[in-house]
Amino acid sequence: MRRSVDEKLRIELFNPSHSDDLFKLIQANRDHFGEWLEFPYHTHTVNDASAFIAGTIQKQAAGNGGWCGIWLEDQLVGAIGFVHINRMDQTTEIGYYLAQEYEGQGIISRCCREIIKYVFEELGLHRIEIRVHPDNTRSRNIPERLGFVQEGILRQAEWFVDRYMDKVIYGLLKEEWNPGL
Repeated sequence: MRRSVDEKLRIELFNPSHSDDLFKLIQANRDHFGEWLEFPYHTHTVNDASAFIAGTIQKQAAGNGGWCGIWLEDQLVGAIGFVHINRMDQTTEIGYYLAQEYEGQGIISRCCREIIKYVFEELGLHRIEIRVHPDNTRSRNIPERLGFVQEGILRQAEWFVDRYMDKVIYGLLKEEWNPGL
């Protein structure tokens, strides 16, 4: 998948040629990403980034997920993707992260709109979930801005480095989607 979000912003499935760019993005934002996400603690080399990309290519090929880079012109600034896709229930969970210096510009919201459109119009799925840490205000603002409904808090739902963390779960049904948001 390669989709233009606007004249400068695109979403593109990760491929092996993106390994160096992904590793540089993680290196430059390790502390920022590591506040809420565990993958920076496991990505220490370009080979680690390559292994992640290989795994996401396999998930994509199996129809069970996949991750895309978020490119602003020719620079990788973040990622967005499908944590998993459940074809039987017609659901997916999406996740995202963005380099700290690009926050506050609406990049993730615009990319999420494009992914949501893809999920409902092309994949034909019925439901999208986004799960975030309760204290991650910036990340919580995204589903709230896009019309997702906060459905509850999953208590101690994720092992994070050395402790369990709660997750706020947001859901959006196909019939609730308003592309104008």
